[in-house]
Amino acid sequence: MHANDNQFTQLRKGLLEFAILSTLAGARQYVADIMNRLTDTPFETSEGTLYPLLSRLKREELVTYDWVESDVGPPRKYYRLTQIGEARLAQMDEYWHYLYTNIEQLGGNDAKDSTR
Repeated sequence: MHANDNQFTQLRKGLLEFAILSTLAGARQYVADIMNRLTDTPFETSEGTLYPLLSRLKREELVTYDWVESDVGPPRKYYRLTQIGEARLAQMDEYWHYLYTNIEQLGGNDAKDSTR
C-alpha cells in the first residue's frame, strides 16, 4: 500500500492525532523531529497540518511545550505529553486494540471462508 492511496486518506487523518501522541510518548520533540519520525510512514505530514494539530492538542491540555535555547538560531519549542496526554494516549491505545480485535473477529479468521 502506498501512503497516497486516496481511499485511505480519511482513516489516516483520523489516526494522525494518535500517531502524534505516540511520537511524543517518553520524550519531548521539536517539530522537525516529529516530522522526521513520521517520514516514510502513512502519517507523513507537513508543517501546515502539524502546527494546527499541535495547537489544538495544547488547547486540550494533551501536550505542552518548553522553549529551549538553540546553538544555531532562536529558541525552539519542544513538545511533550502532559499527564492528560499520557492518559489519552493510553485510552487511544486500548481502544485501538479493542477495534483491531473486533475487526479480526468480524473477519472470521478462525473459520475457513472460501469466498476470501
